[in-house]
Amino acid sequence: MKTLKGTHIYLRALEPEDLEFIHEIENNQDIWEISNTITPYSKFLIKQYLEQAHKDIFEVKQLRLVICDTNDKALGMIDLFDFDFKNRRAGVGILIKESANRQKGYGKEALQLLINYCTSHLDMHQLFCNISEDNSVSLKLFENQGFEIIGLKKDWNYVNGSYKNEYLLQILFN
Repeated sequence: MKTLKGTHIYLRALEPEDLEFIHEIENNQDIWEISNTITPYSKFLIKQYLEQAHKDIFEVKQLRLVICDTNDKALGMIDLFDFDFKNRRAGVGILIKESANRQKGYGKEALQLLINYCTSHLDMHQLFCNISEDNSVSLKLFENQGFEIIGLKKDWNYVNGSYKNEYLLQILFN
């Protein structure tokens, strides 16, 4: 599908072989803050999730895609969540797994491909994302792709003994 293929990366559906990759990501406590995770996931639960990953976005209200480089190496994931067909909107989340692969344009290209997919195949009207006030890299990424800050949720997330504010960003189409 050309919609999900870029110059340096492509997006693909989850495969059973992604078990270890997802297990590492979901159990990396350094990134639990961005996913609001507080407990580890077992391989058993992730395997069950992967067995259901073939279901349609209209049924499960979520689409998780793996970001791969041109050598087929999995770099991270990009998600649509809280998919709302009636109102034609969904949330977006991006994670590049290894810090050595961050800020190299992979997230930017993945977000561009996802936006293209959402407008050309899902007929979306809007996307939104939630980003911690202190995550300047992610804020820049989304703002450079046309997302606008539309609100600040004060003391939204409790992290390491203190509260953090979180921005709500949105992009509108057609």
